[in-house]
Amino acid sequence: MLSERQELILGLVVDAYRETGRPVGSKAIAGDSRLQWGASTVRAELAALEAGGYLTHPHTSAGRVPTDLGYRQYVESLKSRALTRTEPASLDLSDLRREVDEAMRDATSALAQMTDLLALVVAPPLGTSRIHRVEALLLQPEVVMVIVITSAGDVTRRAFTFASPVDPGLVEWASSYLNESLTGIDLGARRVASKLQDPSLGATESAFIEQLAPALLDLEHSPEGTLYVDGASRLLDQRRASDLPRIDRLMNTLEEKATVLGMMRSAIDESSVFLWIGAENPQPELQDVTVIGANYGLAHRNLGSVGVVGPTRMDYERAIAGVSEASRELSRYFEFVYDA
Repeated sequence: MLSERQELILGLVVDAYRETGRPVGSKAIAGDSRLQWGASTVRAELAALEAGGYLTHPHTSAGRVPTDLGYRQYVESLKSRALTRTEPASLDLSDLRREVDEAMRDATSALAQMTDLLALVVAPPLGTSRIHRVEALLLQPEVVMVIVITSAGDVTRRAFTFASPVDPGLVEWASSYLNESLTGIDLGARRVASKLQDPSLGATESAFIEQLAPALLDLEHSPEGTLYVDGASRLLDQRRASDLPRIDRLMNTLEEKATVLGMMRSAIDESSVFLWIGAENPQPELQDVTVIGANYGLAHRNLGSVGVVGPTRMDYERAIAGVSEASRELSRYFEFVYDA
């Protein structure tokens, strides 16, 4: 447990190192106007922080730089102060009345610009959505297509081929019946199956609905969401070259979207901002960077997550505030989508 004085000195070291990228000497810290202690006291506290694993010396005669543990302590201090943004919000999805895919792309791009980092947004997996609309269409005399649109914006299509021409009136009836019966029901819910096995239907209608049923019953087995990425070029910027020495390995990992999706989904139950700093990261290939994320969703469940990836020497306050804001705005957006 660090003292208030040690917390302040550690914060000054992290801020100075973030700004310059160079080891921070005790003289620079002792000269800060926010400190009320002499140089000898500052040197003693810096030594204590180094002994505790919060700081390290890259060279014997050089100043100090934060360790992963030091960044973690710094971030926990930021979180405890209930961060709020002091600049106008630049991410607003409240007026979006468009496809969810476009909203997610907008959110990812805005987050990358707000934080100057690589941004990640994980869309809700299909299994967390509700049925928004169902359509049955006669493509050819013997081919019927069922289209399902979910409240999360996913669109699935499935074609069924019959042995003989299908009555167009039957297809039109099925479209109305499915749309009226299933709209608003959670995917995978038992009510979906019960509606598809309605004993009040006639034999012809019941048999036809039974043949189309897989288009609706198989939806719950869909993948774990879609990953949107923006701002990769920000990590390739020359000014970050010294902070990301193994950038090739990092970019290769980010291209493996299943790996990143699994990492982000592993924190889906977190109720506040979550971070993996350096070696804390569950993915070995990402242990040279920091991942900051937050979940968004409805009052009773999280649907997806947003996050940023950057060097451990980053503006944590800005990144946490940006991720928190994106999370709040996406939650508001999906409250509208799910109630629509």
